[in-house]
Amino acid sequence: MPSSELPYVNISTYKFITFDDTAEKRPEFLAICQQLNLKGTILLTPEGINLFLAGLRHEIDGFMDWLHTDPRFADVIAKESLSTTQPFTKLLVKLKAETITMRMPLIRPEDGRAPFVTPPTLKRWLDQGHDDTGRPVVMVDTRNDFEVDVGSFDHTVDFRIKKFTEFPEVIAANKDALNDKTVVTFCTGGIRCEKAAIHMQNVGYQHVYQLEGGILKYFEEVGGAHYHGDCFVFDYRTALNPQLEATDTEQCYACRAVVTPREQLSPYYIPGKSCPHCKKQSRDKQNGDTANKA
Repeated sequence: MPSSELPYVNISTYKFITFDDTAEKRPEFLAICQQLNLKGTILLTPEGINLFLAGLRHEIDGFMDWLHTDPRFADVIAKESLSTTQPFTKLLVKLKAETITMRMPLIRPEDGRAPFVTPPTLKRWLDQGHDDTGRPVVMVDTRNDFEVDVGSFDHTVDFRIKKFTEFPEVIAANKDALNDKTVVTFCTGGIRCEKAAIHMQNVGYQHVYQLEGGILKYFEEVGGAHYHGDCFVFDYRTALNPQLEATDTEQCYACRAVVTPREQLSPYYIPGKSCPHCKKQSRDKQNGDTANKA
């Protein structure tokens, strides 16, 4: 579809950097976004920024020009995708303790990243079945289980975590099984896998990398090779395919589950109200209550 028919530019980016004046800067971020009519979410934290915004081309360019005037963020580059409509309904500029919650205060990406692998190099490794030293490559998904269910790399190790704070425990428990392999951590845009890879180094993993730019950068640079399904995103598009186009996948606003096009055919799917996952949760709860009374 021509770019003229996809007027909205969606950006995501982050940077780990000491940012001790977040409270003072919040009004400035809020004002520039309101002035440019941008919507989305910006997290300002002592360890850096994490943002997802959407607007017209000149509005997004105006924001990035403004962001680059701060020397701390002068080198920030955003990942982009296009959409026909504004995928966010409001603007949020939040002060948070972490850019992505892990509750591991000793992890400071600003002090040094774990090694990273670029999308073209990762594709080559996956094509040949090993890294450049001949070591088997294992992909570790650091996202939450419902995100993984929308799509992931082939033969990925999926720990079915419900929240990122569970990752340190499960990765420590699997160290012996993974430590003789080259492990590549990945996530949507790079922020979770950056923290994950550093933590894995800290607990003794010998050969661990993070996927530079995450799944979205991989889609942008090499497409969907070795990936099945789509990539969940935290806006009203719900999921993007390897061409960075919105798909027909939806998210239930009652139970927050991802609802595939096939599941949308269910009589239990009522947009904005319920879905088959709601029905299953209700049935499981009823069965549990019955068992407890027995």
